[in-house]
Amino acid sequence: MMTHERTRLLSLILLPVSLAVLAMAQSPTLTEFDAPGVANVSSPVCNNAFGGFIGCGTTPLANNDLGMVVGTYTDANLVQHGFLRTLDGRITSFDVPGAGQGPGQGTVAFAINERRVIAGTFQDSNNVYHGFLLHPNGDFETIDAPDEGTGAQQGTMVTNVNYRATTAGAYIDGNGVYHGFVRTRNDEFTYFDPTGSVYTFPCAETCLGPNGAVTGFYTDANNTAHGFLRTPDGNITVIDAPGAGTGNQAGTVAATINPEGVIAGYYVDSNNVAHGFLRSRDGTLSAYDETPPPAELFQPTPSPYQGTCAFSINTDGAIAGTYWDASNVMHGFVRDRKGKFTNFTAPDAGTASNQGTRASTNNLEGAVAGWYVDANNVNHGFVWQP
Repeated sequence: MMTHERTRLLSLILLPVSLAVLAMAQSPTLTEFDAPGVANVSSPVCNNAFGGFIGCGTTPLANNDLGMVVGTYTDANLVQHGFLRTLDGRITSFDVPGAGQGPGQGTVAFAINERRVIAGTFQDSNNVYHGFLLHPNGDFETIDAPDEGTGAQQGTMVTNVNYRATTAGAYIDGNGVYHGFVRTRNDEFTYFDPTGSVYTFPCAETCLGPNGAVTGFYTDANNTAHGFLRTPDGNITVIDAPGAGTGNQAGTVAATINPEGVIAGYYVDSNNVAHGFLRSRDGTLSAYDETPPPAELFQPTPSPYQGTCAFSINTDGAIAGTYWDASNVMHGFVRDRKGKFTNFTAPDAGTASNQGTRASTNNLEGAVAGWYVDANNVNHGFVWQP
């Protein structure tokens, strides 16, 4: 047999093997993890702590483009502790000096940038919130808005940090009212509230752009949610998705902004069904159901927040989020920039109402960090790799 014929035959033999190896290499993986020292117990105490959306157990809240994951976990005394998980799976816990050590108190890491600066919030022994930055050298920096309240459940909540160490979040005044803020690394605060707001909240983890643009939502006097975009010059644009309902916690929530200025989020319609939306830089809004997702999405139900909610958009335009099925069970999803959905569920996730898999953020490589709620209503961390 001639040499070129042998070469051609060999390539034909190896081609199926090569394709199989490539397919295996590209198969998505989901890694579950728990922070060392976590107590896997459920309690209303930690379920109501820090705004009421974190829960008990291990709760990853953000990842960066280096594959690092930050979040919080609860110990046997129901105290929250911050943690950092590196790409190789090593987990280090930390507590901000001055963080309370009572049930529901402690430290929550909300965000991490590419310089490994961690931002978050701690609650002291008097139940007052304070923001913080944890620098790579181990130094902590406390952040308190000058106009914050000093009573229980008041103070400053830092939930975002960008590459320049600018932070964003909300401060709670002496009347318990939430207001948005942006803070430069030089400790210069700018406060803001969209017109008509009675509650302003820059969303958490991925809601601060590299140029200082902030997105989030506010509620009006009728309890209707509206998204917003605040540009660095202070201009605020209200975002209301077509089809969004009014009152009773319906409306529009802008939940994330990427470095290109593209915003993703969700809106709740008059049937209390959530739908994802994408807002381009020119302000054009499109709903996800323009590209039909799986059949279990968008089922009319009297229960709020069924349907789909986007929580993070990366530089490439891929969106990570969670959908609730007809049984009110959570499942993670990724929607690529072309509109293709990939769904995933943690193997050990519970299957009862409000259990399941809750995606939080996705990085440039497409890795998704989040948590799943097990059959005992305890959170556990996961990283999903495409």
